[in-house]
Amino acid sequence: MTFDSRNMTYGQISPVEGYLQDLYESVAAIRDGALADYIPELARADPDDLAITVATVDGAVYSVGRADRAFTIQSVSKPFMFGYALQAHGRDRVMQKVGVEPTGDPFNSILLDDLNNRPFNPMVNAGAIAMTELLQGTTPAEREAAQMSFFSRFAGRTLEMDERVYRSESETGHRNRAIAYMMLNSGMIEGPTEELLDLYFRQCSILVTARDLAVMAATLAAHGRNPLSGEQVISPGNVRDVLSVMATCGMYDYAGQWMFDVGLPAKSGVSGAIIAVLPGQIGMAVYSPLVDRVGNSVRGIEVCRRFTRDFSLHAYVDRTDTRSVVRRIYRGGDVTSNRVRSRRETDVIRDGGTAIVVVEAQGPLFFGTAEQLIRRAADAANTGETCRVVILDLERLSYADRAARVLLRQFAHELAARSTRLVFTGVGANPDLGDFSDAFAVEIAKGSCSFVVDIDRALEAEENALLAEHGLSHGAEKLSLADMELFEGLAREDIAALESVVLTFEFKAGETILRIGDIGQVFFIVARGAVSITLGDPDKPARRIASVGPGQSFGEMALLDGGRRSANVRADTPVLAYGLAVEEVRRLSVDGPQILETILSNIVRSLSNRLRAANDQINALE
Repeated sequence: MTFDSRNMTYGQISPVEGYLQDLYESVAAIRDGALADYIPELARADPDDLAITVATVDGAVYSVGRADRAFTIQSVSKPFMFGYALQAHGRDRVMQKVGVEPTGDPFNSILLDDLNNRPFNPMVNAGAIAMTELLQGTTPAEREAAQMSFFSRFAGRTLEMDERVYRSESETGHRNRAIAYMMLNSGMIEGPTEELLDLYFRQCSILVTARDLAVMAATLAAHGRNPLSGEQVISPGNVRDVLSVMATCGMYDYAGQWMFDVGLPAKSGVSGAIIAVLPGQIGMAVYSPLVDRVGNSVRGIEVCRRFTRDFSLHAYVDRTDTRSVVRRIYRGGDVTSNRVRSRRETDVIRDGGTAIVVVEAQGPLFFGTAEQLIRRAADAANTGETCRVVILDLERLSYADRAARVLLRQFAHELAARSTRLVFTGVGANPDLGDFSDAFAVEIAKGSCSFVVDIDRALEAEENALLAEHGLSHGAEKLSLADMELFEGLAREDIAALESVVLTFEFKAGETILRIGDIGQVFFIVARGAVSITLGDPDKPARRIASVGPGQSFGEMALLDGGRRSANVRADTPVLAYGLAVEEVRRLSVDGPQILETILSNIVRSLSNRLRAANDQINALE
């Protein structure tokens, strides 16, 4: 989803864009700075140009001013070229070509790190030229195509190059030639030097808009995933390295003051652009071609300073409360699965379920929050009687980093040493967790942890194990109507009358038995297997609201109102079920009214018990 104020209808209001508009009008009055004229084409820019764009990691884009005005990327290209080199060649190879230390010198300084025989960092011209040498391809044309493709993937659209600026850069880039030939002389680059310089000049001449740069910055903020296209352009690890160098070297010899005032990784260029990145939240771009003596946009610096101040976005403003990682904690004796149980089974689960601990997590999971989550889960497991299982529900996590996975693996080992199992739920339904389960292959193989689709099914599995320990086989086949709760209290002759009209049905696993809207002509009793009751589209995955096993009925509301089905029913396993036609039961009740009266009484009692249990669970979850 992208947000564009030009598509808004009358009366729609964006608070973010409203703020940006006020900021734009205030900063537009600043007239300090001058156009960069050492590249003749840059001196042709309109000094009144000003654009501010903010892009979020989930694809919203807010712009004010001349956000679609194209200009050349210049030095703002450097962090992305550094990212390309890391992605294509790996950190070790790249660190042989360039360092990561700030210089305190101008961006076009000829000073080089002779001690390590490499440029000081990739954000100055020398380092950028060294990174350009790492472009892949056998010909200059192939290497240029690789460069343009990579930058376009960051922007989420096909970018082009400004031929006039490229020629102007090439004709006047004598200092860059001096840098390149000095590097060639010392073995820092291999050449051919003019081809390498040509690629570098073309890189600086790529045309972008403030909107493009904001999306590119937001791609860095989103751990390398373009928020518009969804493409993973570079890995999160490489993003970390890029942002680290941007934070220390991105604003040249203004970098220290920038981090003190603004506090975000950033990069500027002499065309008047600045990008800033708040990891996990936004990318920001400002374009105003009036630059100061070190080549930074005067208005751009002021926009970023005010923006981060007004919204407390400085990187070192602590805004994370690790306590919020735990949504709630409860036990299996207080909150049960949606499996319909007999009264005896329910009593066993209520008593033994206290050994089942459920912890629901939310938000980001990193070292601080993972430590808090594990500590609170461990406290719950250590309270009361012996804990048989800890269920960690991760459906509401926004991500879980490597540190979190390491700590959770260790937690699984520690629980296993106390004969307690760790069960993860909600992972498959959470697109932000990706390959999370892969980190636990060893623990899964050892049986110290497992993954279940959701809390409901995890609770059901633990309840089934508990019932089996008490001699109540949850999957036992029940073929006698007399053993089923729905017919409890009926005389033998009444049971015989019902057995004379009973129908037998078999359903395959995954088969839909009832659909919402079907006419309720038959109700069913499960003799073997289990079914799930869900709402919504019966042909799509859905969270179940109940599960019914042997001895339990479904579709019985047809006896009360004879209307249409209010839920879907699907077979979880191969199912053998008895079916009784509503009309047949009503016919038998003409001569034996106690039949219908008893069945309806049992239905009402069952519904009452379910409602009471639901109220208890709601109270337990509050």
